[in-house]
Amino acid sequence: MADATKQLAGRVALVTGAGRGIGRGIALELAAHGAAVVVNYRRDADAAAEVVETIAAGGGRATAVQASISEQEEVDRLADEALAAYGGVDLLVANAGIASRGLAIADTDPAEVLRVMATHTFSTHRLVQRLLPSMRERGRSDVILVSSSELDQMRANGAPYNMAKAALEAFGYTLAHEEVARGVHVNIVAPGLIVTDMGARLVKAKLGLDNMEDLDADQPMGRLGRPEDVARVVRFLASEDAGFVTGQRIVVSGGVDSAPTG
Repeated sequence: MADATKQLAGRVALVTGAGRGIGRGIALELAAHGAAVVVNYRRDADAAAEVVETIAAGGGRATAVQASISEQEEVDRLADEALAAYGGVDLLVANAGIASRGLAIADTDPAEVLRVMATHTFSTHRLVQRLLPSMRERGRSDVILVSSSELDQMRANGAPYNMAKAALEAFGYTLAHEEVARGVHVNIVAPGLIVTDMGARLVKAKLGLDNMEDLDADQPMGRLGRPEDVARVVRFLASEDAGFVTGQRIVVSGGVDSAPTG
């Protein structure tokens, strides 16, 4: 029987926004199961270095690459460095994102809409374009898009974020149809509220709570989600256990319909 802990051996993953939060959890999970990981980060070099060091300490391989994915030139550089580091990429996890400011549509600066759309959607479109030639050569490749369960509600005061994630999902479903015959699997993971730095800021802004874990007892499963909850679903989708799965959306919310997202 194959070693279940190394079910991604030989795979090369690029995880955007992997220095913190959900992205960090995904990078560690994929590496623990055998994948080499390109750890993308925007600003916090120390956090990204810690992820790389943790992976190396566990016997894995990882490389940190700084790039702000809201800028096409930096997306292109990220793709170039990722491809050069390991000779190819066959697993892209598009996780990097930003929250919108929580304003009504009437009060939202058009520049904010463009900034949020660029970060979540335009950058992913470009990054996939750059990586697809490599992915098509690998036999089995995966694009996993990290969206949000907030789309199930589309609540007020979050139009830029909701628009960006909706466009990201539309991109994913389209890509799944286009690339299925070439062995590229495309799936969407939609987390609910997860205990991260960003989650804490959102809870503070919307609910006035300093400790988001105070919400644990009110959840259907007795706790909020943690990054590892999302990471395990991502790892499953990239594994042979999901070898016949593409074009799907999995909500990771512990039974909560949606999260108070930005």
